[in-house]
Amino acid sequence: MTIQASASVPLASWSHATVDVPAQGLEVTRSANDSERADVMRALPLAALDKLEVRYRITGLAGGGWRLKGQISADLVQTCVVSLDPVSSVIEEPFEVEFWRETSDPDGEDKSVLEGPDIEPLAGDEIPAGRIVFETLAGALDPYPRKEGAAFDWNDRASGAEKTNPFSVLMQLKDKE
Repeated sequence: MTIQASASVPLASWSHATVDVPAQGLEVTRSANDSERADVMRALPLAALDKLEVRYRITGLAGGGWRLKGQISADLVQTCVVSLDPVSSVIEEPFEVEFWRETSDPDGEDKSVLEGPDIEPLAGDEIPAGRIVFETLAGALDPYPRKEGAAFDWNDRASGAEKTNPFSVLMQLKDKE
């Protein structure tokens, strides 16, 4: 899948200033509007994006970091890689990211990347929730969507009925020398 590079990341406006996050945390429920869904569709290439909703919570962490944790819910349509027919999908995908001004482990311990949330540097004073939602959705998409029952049956009519060894062409060249 190719993600289209653009001047701005879709959903970039879904960011939160760190000073706006209260001590008890910030709960957010958002639904992408028509324009935002169209931007995501163009960037991912999707045939349709009927729903994109997200619920997340931003909480402050001891030591000056912030945790963004939530769940994406999307109804979308991709194009079958075999038949080019529409393939509908429902995506329910969790995400959890910690933002730190410095990306070294705040506890000073070496941990496996599979343990716990992703850790990202905090650029400025904005938590880019929209970028994380977009990246999570992009990562959850089927890279090769296939309509049920679609099969790729290809016959090279130019080669005729004979099966050739891929090295037979090289053998023919050797015989000519």
